[in-house]
Amino acid sequence: MKPVKIVFSDESKKILKYLLSKSKHSKAEKMMLKAIGRKTKLIQIDKNYGKPIAKRLIPKEYLSKHNANNLFRVELPCFWRMLYTIRAEDNTIEIIAFVIDILNHKDYNKKFDYKKE
Repeated sequence: MKPVKIVFSDESKKILKYLLSKSKHSKAEKMMLKAIGRKTKLIQIDKNYGKPIAKRLIPKEYLSKHNANNLFRVELPCFWRMLYTIRAEDNTIEIIAFVIDILNHKDYNKKFDYKKE
């Protein structure tokens, strides 16, 4: 089985940095960091761990900025989501699970253009 390397986008790194800065005084942020750590380990074990998102629903921003022609969603506590794409690096046996974004529920709905009914 090919090893899976987890790489975080700049956007995801900003969220992680924010969560880390708040986690010393906030149980919610601490819980979120632990959940992200657990979920990334699960992705390393099974790159297809997340729920696949239909190609037609992938935001254009992710297609152009991250060349994400596949996208997976992982549920996090408090209705947050972690989105990642899988890439195979040329001439290597390494698979990259590129974490594109970590979003709260409101931002996730906005990103995917879900309307409140």
